[in-house]
Amino acid sequence: MARPFLVFSNALTSVGCRTVLDRLAARTLELVDIPSESRDEAALAAHVIGVLRDGGLEVLDLGDTCILARPAGTRPPVLLAGHLDTVPAQRNRPGRREGDRIHGLGASDMKGSLAVMIELGLAGVPYGLLFFGREELPAADSALRPLLERARDEVAAELVLMMEPTDNAIHAGCLGNINADWTFHGRSGHSARPWEAENAIHLAAAAIADFARHEPEPHEFDGLVFREVASVTQIAGGIASNVIPGDARALVNFRYAPGRTPEEAEARLAELCVGGSLEIRSNSPSGPVATANLHARRLAELGSLDVAPKQAWTPVAEFGLFGIDAINFGPGAPAQAHQQGEFVEGAALVRAYELLESFA
Repeated sequence: MARPFLVFSNALTSVGCRTVLDRLAARTLELVDIPSESRDEAALAAHVIGVLRDGGLEVLDLGDTCILARPAGTRPPVLLAGHLDTVPAQRNRPGRREGDRIHGLGASDMKGSLAVMIELGLAGVPYGLLFFGREELPAADSALRPLLERARDEVAAELVLMMEPTDNAIHAGCLGNINADWTFHGRSGHSARPWEAENAIHLAAAAIADFARHEPEPHEFDGLVFREVASVTQIAGGIASNVIPGDARALVNFRYAPGRTPEEAEARLAELCVGGSLEIRSNSPSGPVATANLHARRLAELGSLDVAPKQAWTPVAEFGLFGIDAINFGPGAPAQAHQQGEFVEGAALVRAYELLESFA
């Protein structure tokens, strides 16, 4: 029987907890120091396979950097999931430990979470553990969706804890994510006689100014308020300083709330982008809000956890596409993700480990 969850008012001074902290810190640093930028996860995947097999777990190499581990002969009802890859290094590898903080590339997003998963597995805590690559790339490039297409039943669980950085809160659901090209066509000409041309950049600027007046739009879903937001994130146009540009292009990013279908989201973006022509480049659906899942409710009650909407896109959406309930929960801090000075707090690693140990 799992021992009761402990609330650590002075967690890092206790001998037992210090041992847990040291194990988690060492494992996090070990993982940070193995390069695993997106598309270069093979070395880390091989390392994880070796560590877990040496620890006596049943380990399935599912191909394409996807790994499933669990206690031999079991199918645990809860699956912990984590991505192996990081964004590109920013002179922040190798990692280092300073007091109870672990610094380094991916420490928060999400080598610290992977360390918690591995240490729970080595301790015999009954979870399924899923590792996969290419999550930091556009969703179409992720290794997770092809895995679910070919092996959905192998990795299915009653609940998936996607261990993205959440400060050890539950972040339910996630926003959908559209990227689109917004193109404007004018007529090129000599910049000394602009009246003989039609400036595509000026057309774009006027349309973008109207677009920018739209405020974030709140949408309540299962008691959680998600904010739909649309932004121009890139703009390009022009070929020379003495040529009126005939074409201009803006990249638009639209984050939409659960409850909208991908098709409805594309229609809404078209309403916002008045003028020019809009071409959808990618559309990653929003993630279902699984707060009614009995395991999710029990986790929230056990740890007295805050439950918030996930104001971003995460692989929760991919699990949802295949009918698998998933929520976001992990020890990393969202504000630390992708920072050059990225770190994870040792106390957060310990809290996640102890809570998940008890939850199992």
